[in-house]
Amino acid sequence: MSGKQTILRCPTCRAVVTGKGEDFPFCSDRCRSIDLGKWASGAYRISSPIVDPEVLEGLAENVKRRENQDDE
Repeated sequence: MSGKQTILRCPTCRAVVTGKGEDFPFCSDRCRSIDLGKWASGAYRISSPIVDPEVLEGLAENVKRRENQDDE
């Protein structure tokens, strides 16, 4: 390994953080908690569409199964 240290910005507050920090990639536990809260509230979403045919087929089967359970 090279002796280079990873330096990035905290995704929450944009403060400079190093790869050796205990809260990496965040600058603090507070920023980590804020980020987790955003995921839990739905503020973050994965925006790329699902294009794998096998995954789409599996999703369609799950929807049909749920609809059949609701009808019973």
